[in-house]
Amino acid sequence: QVQLVESGGGLVQAGGSLRLSCAASGRPFTPYHMGWFRQAPGKEREFVGNINWGYGGTYYADSVKGRFTISRDKFKNTVYLQMNSLKPEDTALYYCAAAAHWGVTVTDFNSWGQGTQVTVSS
Repeated sequence: QVQLVESGGGLVQAGGSLRLSCAASGRPFTPYHMGWFRQAPGKEREFVGNINWGYGGTYYADSVKGRFTISRDKFKNTVYLQMNSLKPEDTALYYCAAAAHWGVTVTDFNSWGQGTQVTVSS
């Protein structure tokens, strides 16, 4: 079983930046894709972006494109979410997840972290 642990969340003013980390441990970690999702109170969990673990290709939701960047460190088994130009509407619990194939929906991913809270004040 793969364990995923997110960190780096916090409170930031609008326009600011945060970098989230997701560290994986457990059995040999060879996902096909890693993804980031977020869930605001009263809303469904939504896709933020994903990264191909092998060659590093990325894909983003339109709402974060140009502001958020996903990267990974294969030696540290860690994926990152760099968030710039944050807006109050980015406030949510952010989750990382692992998948055996390319995906953008919750059901595409089979391992999840517990989430880290990001709050953006106006």
